[in-house]
Amino acid sequence: MLRFLTAGESHGPSLTAILEGMPAGIPLTSEDVNRELRRRQEGYGSGGRMNIEHDTIQITSGVAAGKTTGAPIALIVENRDYKNWREKDIAPMTTPRPGHADLTGAIKYGYRELRIALERASARETTMRVAAGAICKKLLAEFGIVVGGYVLQIGSVKVTLGEDYLLGARIADAEKSDVRCPVPEIAERMHEEIRQAKINKDTLGGVIEVVALNVPPGLGSHVQYDRRLDGKIVAALVSIHAMKGAEVGAAFENAGKRGSEVHDQIRLGEGGSLNRATNRAGGLEGGITTGEPIVARAAMKPISTVMKSLESVNLATGQPEQTTYERSDFCAVPRAVPICEAMLALVLADEMIQKLGGDSVDEMRPRFESLRRARLEDLPMDNVEWRFGYPI
Repeated sequence: MLRFLTAGESHGPSLTAILEGMPAGIPLTSEDVNRELRRRQEGYGSGGRMNIEHDTIQITSGVAAGKTTGAPIALIVENRDYKNWREKDIAPMTTPRPGHADLTGAIKYGYRELRIALERASARETTMRVAAGAICKKLLAEFGIVVGGYVLQIGSVKVTLGEDYLLGARIADAEKSDVRCPVPEIAERMHEEIRQAKINKDTLGGVIEVVALNVPPGLGSHVQYDRRLDGKIVAALVSIHAMKGAEVGAAFENAGKRGSEVHDQIRLGEGGSLNRATNRAGGLEGGITTGEPIVARAAMKPISTVMKSLESVNLATGQPEQTTYERSDFCAVPRAVPICEAMLALVLADEMIQKLGGDSVDEMRPRFESLRRARLEDLPMDNVEWRFGYPI
């Protein structure tokens, strides 16, 4: 089973992650991780922190001679902004900001200083999710699986992508845009939406679509709630800071339709293959992958740190008080795309390891080739009457 933990604070000396369970033999360099870290720092609407941090990874365990060893992989990213805080006397923070973990963190842990919650609850932590996800992408690539994403909505500006616009092309086109929207005309409207939010001293949220291509059928399970893969994907996406909702496929749109309009009909193709006419289920049925691309979406609320003051209460004085501004993005949606990709990659890498077993990639490859596929020859049926036969 693949596991990862992160540690570190927003303005502490460094961020750390340990990724355990990665099989041996995966080619891995620092640049493989740094490429994804750069993507996380790029995007129109970013705040001043991105002018300070230039994240680079230190791999201190679990890799030798350019390949994973099967041991836990230890990762460290230095916080360059720490030098500005190391010798600084920090003013007390006693007025919680709506939308943050300031108040809830104090209630849960009994903090007598609200910044303690802020430091760990900060989205700076996602740096290490992206680092761990980059390694998972390398494992998935060994089996031809590609994970990517793009922006569908920022504020009130939405893009509608036709079914003939292939997912691979969407991913590639989105990387040409600093708002990660694959359609240039809509991307410019998103720019204007963000520019207006800056003028208004406000923030914006949006919707991200993340996809996985070439995923084999049969990952996940229907037999227990916590093994359903769609549940794992939704949980992973909503665990990201500011994500307040997620769906697999066109879930919310499908909720308003008739069943005959929603389900992906099965057709017999060449060589006995079983194909789907559509992919409205987002590549999953009964918590199990169908072999179609996995398609999921995450809804990101506007960043909670706004330049406008909001109503709150000073916990030290017991008096109503307006919040004060902390440095933040105006719109973090473009920068959240690689974070969503990382979380999907982490879930899928874990499922592949569970499905295939083995301590090295070389052991996993023949097992991958022998997986049951959606084709008649892999699905022999007894076609005879039977009984449950329980002795009750």
